[in-house]
Amino acid sequence: MDLHEIALRPVAREEEARFKDLLDAHHYLGAVAKIGHTLWYVATWQGQWLALLVVSAAAWKCAARDRWIGWDRRYQFDRLHLIANNARFLILPGAHVPNLASRVLALLERRVRADWPVCFGHPLWLLETFVDPRFHGTCYRAANWLAVGESRGFRRTRAGYGNRAERPKRVFVRALIGNARTRLCAPFLDPRDRHGAPKMLLTADQMRALPEFFADIPDPRRGQGRRHPLPAALGIAAAAVLCGARGYKAIAAWAADLSQQARARFRCRYRNGRYEVPSRTRFRDLLISIPPEHLDRALQGWNAQMAGADEGLALDGKTLCNAIDEQGRQNHILGAVGHQSQVCYTQKKSPPSP
Repeated sequence: MDLHEIALRPVAREEEARFKDLLDAHHYLGAVAKIGHTLWYVATWQGQWLALLVVSAAAWKCAARDRWIGWDRRYQFDRLHLIANNARFLILPGAHVPNLASRVLALLERRVRADWPVCFGHPLWLLETFVDPRFHGTCYRAANWLAVGESRGFRRTRAGYGNRAERPKRVFVRALIGNARTRLCAPFLDPRDRHGAPKMLLTADQMRALPEFFADIPDPRRGQGRRHPLPAALGIAAAAVLCGARGYKAIAAWAADLSQQARARFRCRYRNGRYEVPSRTRFRDLLISIPPEHLDRALQGWNAQMAGADEGLALDGKTLCNAIDEQGRQNHILGAVGHQSQVCYTQKKSPPSP
């Protein structure tokens, strides 16, 4: 068999049943659902199927991988779309020939780097995979993948990660561009490489500081309608938008996911032994009643204080593009979150990436 004659291609729709059956029959983990960012590949030689591969979204958390990259955990979630996981790799029975696995992996690197932007609208900079300790990962090492440590053994589930650690796996990574680590851990991400709204994590100090800057805004609500403190509600709304929420429903969902500890940092209403957050309706009614200039002044004041110690936090694009009210004023991002809006980060001038 001439390895240069091997081709790697996506699995056609009419071949998907065969692909799944082969994985279920011969891979110890079985098939994986084709959900979200997932691509299925088959390696062939003269029409014969030799190997099956699945590439899917990266693991949410992997300490070994994250240490190797060196990125700040606060905004690593804005970069995870640039990483993909080789979730399955199966050499089919009867196709085990020397150097086949490393050849297929080399083909995968070139193929998935070209296919990913076409299918999902953004580039791919890094591949990762997790190898069970019963195997040595020899084919990955031969294909120049780098072993960066072991996982902690927690499995990703529909509800998040399992509470019980199982057998740790060896973690391998393979950069698809020359400066992958530098670009992944940089404070700023080129707008061309973003996917969806910017997403980041706020520190505890940043959460505590937000309500203080909204404290001087006059409360437009009537006395009986002031169930939640105004600074807390506006601080949560601002934090949600900074973390990627778009729309009143998304802000309310982000708020509902806050832990009791996080709610305490925002100084939320405390009732019956728990901190409460506003509902979607209350967020909407409040945000549309606050003058945009008040929101602008408060948020920019917070940003001026916090961005000095965190270069990745500087805000720009604070107003809604082409959104003008009856008086000819441009609506602030927090006052118009119910429509298509944008928040972007000020990017310091630097030489263009190669």
